[in-house]
Amino acid sequence: MENNNWLEQLMMVGIGTTSLVADKLRQVGDELVRDGKLNPEQVGTLMDDIVNQLKSEQGNWEGQVQRQLRNMMQDFGVPRQSEVDELRGRIDRLERQIRDLENKFWR
Repeated sequence: MENNNWLEQLMMVGIGTTSLVADKLRQVGDELVRDGKLNPEQVGTLMDDIVNQLKSEQGNWEGQVQRQLRNMMQDFGVPRQSEVDELRGRIDRLERQIRDLENKFWR
């Protein structure tokens, strides 16, 4: 449960950061229009470009976070799902072998 809380907090920080960036972009755009440096259409295009760039970088950031989490879990000795599945399969085979031997012995 504690890990879920940590991940939830990390997501909330990301959402809060995104909201702050969006607000700041809006303020800068308004200032550029007010100062006559750009017209509203140019600001819209500029903001779209910035948002697209941020979305692209967000994908990279998410990949980096996932890699870091995998590395941390590996450092803590948490097995991967494929390793757990492999062990379950081995246990199933051993249980079958034991049942077969028991059946053979008790005949």
